Amino acid sequence: MTWLLILFGVAVVVSPLMWFRQSPRQKLITELRRAASSMGLQVSLHRRPDARDDENRLECVCYRLPWLDDSCRQNWVLQRYSNRGWESDSASSESVINSAGWKWTIAEADPHWSHLLEETVADIPAGVSAIIANKIVATMNSTGTPAIFMHAADAIHGDLGTIQNGDPVICISKSGNTPEIKVLVPLLKRGQNPLIAITGNTDSFLAQHADFVLNTYVAKEACPNNLAPTTSTTAQLVMGDAIAICLLELKEFGSKDFAQYHPGGALGKKLYLRVSDLVKNNATPMVTPQTKVKEVIMEISKKLLGAAAVVEGNTIVGVVTDGDIRRMLNKHDNIAALCAKDIMSHSPKTISQEAMAVEALKIMQENHITQLLAVHENKYVGIVHLHNLIQEGLL
Repeated sequence: MTWLLILFGVAVVVSPLMWFRQSPRQKLITELRRAASSMGLQVSLHRRPDARDDENRLECVCYRLPWLDDSCRQNWVLQRYSNRGWESDSASSESVINSAGWKWTIAEADPHWSHLLEETVADIPAGVSAIIANKIVATMNSTGTPAIFMHAADAIHGDLGTIQNGDPVICISKSGNTPEIKVLVPLLKRGQNPLIAITGNTDSFLAQHADFVLNTYVAKEACPNNLAPTTSTTAQLVMGDAIAICLLELKEFGSKDFAQYHPGGALGKKLYLRVSDLVKNNATPMVTPQTKVKEVIMEISKKLLGAAAVVEGNTIVGVVTDGDIRRMLNKHDNIAALCAKDIMSHSPKTISQEAMAVEALKIMQENHITQLLAVHENKYVGIVHLHNLIQEGLL
């Protein structure tokens, strides 16, 4: 009798727990609902579209797109595969199937339903257009047009204060109908900010309220599933670059201006680095025409530039290089009596110290040499070596 009472008590305690325990299918639906809610989608359960009269189970998850008007009833339904096949044939040829054996389909007929699915995938996670906007901002800043990047979600949570009245604003959105855009646009219009829309949907909320619309519509993404933003983001990027180049031309932004904004790296150095910037860090090897060869060799070795200028009254009359030394040793067994004038190369290549460093590199490459004599008002001031240009990243 005691054992019967114990078993009865266990049954009373365990039965409610078993009642509330979720099945694997229920757990999956719960997880999907939670994920959708975190993205701002309205979620509900309903019967599958092809359910028989005696089947009343609520097992299909219905996602209500938040940016649709209240009068619009197009909902996305996540359906699963059963022993009767797909639970709806409403879009069997175009629906998107995921790895879990579920697929998206539309609950009610809508000629634009495939585009709505693309918008759900592209815009709710957000981020791809933001990356494109970051690149456009960088291009504008580097070409003389001050710009800042601001994510729409950040803008409506405090960062909007960065935008001053009258500042032009470029909004980039494939759908033009995201919840953040719908909140942000009226605030921008209130601040009298000229609004430029880069969007692939000219009928969108963004396009309808923008002062200027740049259409980046693409018929299909490069993604095999037509889901991942690929072709559309390329179109956005091209449009942004086109704006930046138009502004560059209107400002008459030249190479000198470009160098001002790019002082670092090889690109900037090609635009602003001069021969004088290199020569001042080098030694100045120099001999006279009467300098003995032994002293010439010592001067070249000491100054570590592989050459020495032969000057007379501070005017260049020749140059002695490592190559000249080797040729001399091939010709002469006794070099004690030789002077610089006997072995030097006449009419050496020179360059003004005010010339750009890239010009020095070009002369060296054309003449297959590694040193140039730098001059100022026809007077010798030093040597620029190929190694200097390599160290600066110009080669």
